[in-house]
Amino acid sequence: KSRRRFLIGATTAVGAAGGVGAAVPFVGSWSPSAKALAAGAPITIDISRLEAGELLGPMPAWRGQPVFVMRRDEATLTNLRDNTAHLADPASEKPDQQPEYAQNEFRSRKPEIMILVGICTHLGCSPQLFAEVEPQDFDPEWKGGFFCPCHGSKFDLAGRVFSGVPAPTNLRVPPHYFVNDDVIVIGLDSENS
Repeated sequence: KSRRRFLIGATTAVGAAGGVGAAVPFVGSWSPSAKALAAGAPITIDISRLEAGELLGPMPAWRGQPVFVMRRDEATLTNLRDNTAHLADPASEKPDQQPEYAQNEFRSRKPEIMILVGICTHLGCSPQLFAEVEPQDFDPEWKGGFFCPCHGSKFDLAGRVFSGVPAPTNLRVPPHYFVNDDVIVIGLDSENS
């Protein structure tokens, strides 16, 4: 009888150890891979050398999407404030397009720094920057902004979409915060996130 109890106990212990050994990798497979974690991880960028009217290059990527970072000058900020009649959503009222702190006329934490996901909201193309205020083939009264040559969508230098173009919404503003005047973290709203 004692031999039988010993064999049953030993078999149960070995079976439990084998079950735990099989469960650990199975449960571990539920965690995202290092590649998936890196794809969604926040990025830190230095804008200390970014001049007014210049788009940061090489262009950073967050979650596999290009991010437009630009330092805007005072003339651009004045234009963004005053030139809104042609925009579909000048007040950026759709909350899923930007964090709450970027729901303003400049769509940013700091008016002079523009941060946008560089993907057109129509079909996912990447719009091109035409920063100069000068007539363009696609718009004789161009005031500067982004133009998507694939289907003709236009956005101002705050990423707000023009009325009557294929893109339905403004360019997205990613969550971000400033570590200091020269360093930005994109992908988090604050240091405590």
